[in-house]
Amino acid sequence: MTAAEYAELEQLLTPAERNELMALLTADLEDMPWRPLAGPQQMAFESVADVVGFGGAAGGGKTDLACGKALTQHQVVQVFRREGTELGGIIDRMEQILGHRDGLGGKPPVWRTPHGRCRLIEFGSVPNLGDERKFQGRAKDLLVIDEAANFLESQVRFLMGWVRTVDPNQRTQTLLTFNPPTTAEGRWIVNFFAPWLDRKFTGHGGPAQPGELRFVAMVDGSELWVPNGEPLEHNGELIRPQSRTFVPSRISDNPYLMGTNYMTTLQSLPEPLRSQMLYGDFQAGMTDDPWQLIPTAWVEEAMARWKPRRPKGEMLSVGVDVARGGADNTTIATRHMDDSGKGMWFDEPHEYKGSETPDGPKVAGLAIAHRRDDAPIHIDVIGVGASPYDVLNGMGLNVIGVNVAEKARGTDRSGKLRFFNWRSELYWRMREALDPANDTGIALPPNKKLLAELCAPKWEASGYTIKAESRDEIVKRIGRSPDMATAYILALIETPKIKHLQRQQDVQDVLGYDPLASSRQ
Repeated sequence: MTAAEYAELEQLLTPAERNELMALLTADLEDMPWRPLAGPQQMAFESVADVVGFGGAAGGGKTDLACGKALTQHQVVQVFRREGTELGGIIDRMEQILGHRDGLGGKPPVWRTPHGRCRLIEFGSVPNLGDERKFQGRAKDLLVIDEAANFLESQVRFLMGWVRTVDPNQRTQTLLTFNPPTTAEGRWIVNFFAPWLDRKFTGHGGPAQPGELRFVAMVDGSELWVPNGEPLEHNGELIRPQSRTFVPSRISDNPYLMGTNYMTTLQSLPEPLRSQMLYGDFQAGMTDDPWQLIPTAWVEEAMARWKPRRPKGEMLSVGVDVARGGADNTTIATRHMDDSGKGMWFDEPHEYKGSETPDGPKVAGLAIAHRRDDAPIHIDVIGVGASPYDVLNGMGLNVIGVNVAEKARGTDRSGKLRFFNWRSELYWRMREALDPANDTGIALPPNKKLLAELCAPKWEASGYTIKAESRDEIVKRIGRSPDMATAYILALIETPKIKHLQRQQDVQDVLGYDPLASSRQ
């Protein structure tokens, strides 16, 4: 039964009949210290999904749901907030439900045998990227991420890796509670629950109803929404899809708060916070940080212009970002001549796990495989990128080693602003290409990862000098390396095609110019 159907049923019942219905629904739960409110909270409480998303608006009973599930449905539980100081409210609510604090102690807090079958509730926080690794290997049958939009996606996925149990009768679940994100870093939650929260979702099954079960499989590092939970085979591996659901809630679903002044408080908030907290509007308030280097709307416009092309047009440039290990990917992007003759159509990205590109020859081979029309190859040569550059250069190909830490040589389009380093300049070149006022016609493939990474860097100005965030700073903030964005800004570099010359040094010796100069002006 959906929340709407339940609400309609309640309207047809007298108060006495409602009490009787509730008694029937909870007849087998007489020893429970907590019971869900009829409607969305009960729907989320009873869901069998592997991952349950709950919330949206403020006051819908998110904390109570987390406490209730922990105390009545599970044995070993971990409850997380991004900051440790925020855990007090959850602990206090559990004390109110139980009427005691027996078994609670430690730093971080651990509650032992709080009630019934619940043997352990561990409270934790992960304020910094990498803190989640302190909890590696700690099995739990319920993981609660409270205010999930405040976490990095990589942190949540890491913690989910140890949701397990050896008890065949114990259900395992992850509960994510959250309000609409207010920052770009929190937008991952919309993609994670895309069938319910993304108005543009076009994946399998289309938009989903509240509480509806959907299935998603991780294929080659990307999530694929699939028809059901049946295992699927991919490259010899049997992949088991995960079930997810999302249940929206509002203050109007919580009779305890409806009798207070909290509704008045929410109604008095300024927009867009009012729409977010009162109605759970996930489209409201999705504004950029004022120091975001590339505006989100510009990237979305470029992606809206993109259409598949067959043939793709002459290839003008190749960008290669080489995996630095761990979860990094080697990414290859290509830029092609478009119908307008501006050469600003970019093909879909080619991604390879770091384990698939362990050395220079492997990366060089992939770059050659994707290269067409004698297009120059621009490769990041910092660290591991030096080896594939040497291989490609040794083959006499038109390859340009890009050290983004080098001093920039050009200015912005106005001629007034300079750049802290080449990295800052290359990102600014992408910003200028995407700026609608410049009418470049740039078309980028509609890829959510690319969108997130291009919009991740922030910038600062010192006098007339622009400085973009470093890769390491971005990793700390969004939880991953912007490999894909790097490949695309490299593919944007304009380098003339040079045929029949065997070395890049020959280019300078014979023609007397720096082949990268045009991209630096």
